[in-house]
Amino acid sequence: MGTVAGAEPTVNAGLPPVPPVPVRRGRGRLRETTRAGWLFLAPALVLIGLFFFLPVLAALVLSFTDYDIYALGDAANARWVGLDNYLRLLRTPLFWTALQNTFYFALVGGPLSIAVSLAAALLVNAKLVRFKGFFRTVYFIPFVTTLVAVAIVWRYLYHPQYGLLNYVLGAVGVPPIDWLGDPTWAMPAIILLAVWKNFGYNMLIFIAGLQAIPEELYEAAHLDGASAWQRFRHVTIPMLGPTLLFVSVITMIGYFQLFAEPYVMTQGGPLRATTSVVLMMYEEGFRWWRMGFAAAVAFVLFLVILAATLVQFRVQRERES
Repeated sequence: MGTVAGAEPTVNAGLPPVPPVPVRRGRGRLRETTRAGWLFLAPALVLIGLFFFLPVLAALVLSFTDYDIYALGDAANARWVGLDNYLRLLRTPLFWTALQNTFYFALVGGPLSIAVSLAAALLVNAKLVRFKGFFRTVYFIPFVTTLVAVAIVWRYLYHPQYGLLNYVLGAVGVPPIDWLGDPTWAMPAIILLAVWKNFGYNMLIFIAGLQAIPEELYEAAHLDGASAWQRFRHVTIPMLGPTLLFVSVITMIGYFQLFAEPYVMTQGGPLRATTSVVLMMYEEGFRWWRMGFAAAVAFVLFLVILAATLVQFRVQRERES
């Protein structure tokens, strides 16, 4: 049977019409949103590129040259030396002494600072404590106090003859200690100062983590007969896992960059007992004007910090698995 002349054939006869898919319109909106996002990010990305990535790249190039005070006057005096700065650094005894001091400070002072911060956070966040805002402010004040003012006070506390610390120790029969003049006690004195000054910042982070733990978990553990220590070990510590990782990483990074405390308190002495890698880098770059060698020190320290950070992440990953 033929079709009627002039009539068009029927398509999808008996089937419901398929609504059109607005593909082009959706892609256009996504493209406009992406373009707007990049426009908003552009100023920040330009500033980060100019004042962070570009200087880092320049410092990396500088570490392969013998750029010094003569090159400051005429850049043509700088020569490309390849890996000589790094090889010379590995043969420098002072670098290994500074690296050992830095590890000592980070591996002893870092965990001690985290422990003090967590203890302070638990005390301030306790239900029985009143005036929590006041205590948070008081504990945070040392962190925002300039180190020069703090160093003046602590130098008096550490004075071998008239210091308050030796006076208290003398009351219990301990002989006076030359805190900043004895190579054995100089670094512990620096660690004590750094822990006191910096624990307030980590304390606030721990308080935020503690307040995010559901109260129902403590109530359930209490109903099951768990003691205060068991609640802390099996509820608080696991729930603070991400916070502990964050605090550990930023504390370790900050402590590996030890500079201000020994620079103000001991100038790296006595007998280089408090010379850190960053202090050595400062001396090479701004006292002896060996900029290329100082840049090599900086990138070796960067690799050390990167390796330590990766180790922390791996340990945390294995603990969670």
